[in-house]
Amino acid sequence: MRNITVTVDDETYKLARLKAAERDTSVSALVREFLKSLAFEESEFERLERLEQEIRKRIRGISTDDLSSREELYDRAGDR
Repeated sequence: MRNITVTVDDETYKLARLKAAERDTSVSALVREFLKSLAFEESEFERLERLEQEIRKRIRGISTDDLSSREELYDRAGDR
């Protein structure tokens, strides 16, 4: 495990200590969990790629067999 030094203003440190106490942990543990979540969060590209795959899975079940042909659409438009 590596140690890092982070400098923050007094007010930020005070508030971080209060949050850590509320969660029964340390400021170091809060920072460690934040950095871990930041490191492993998906990038915008990865998020969009995942969403694309989810959408592709959903639309695979759509069939064009029930759609009207081009000719049928033109005939309907002419009836107006």
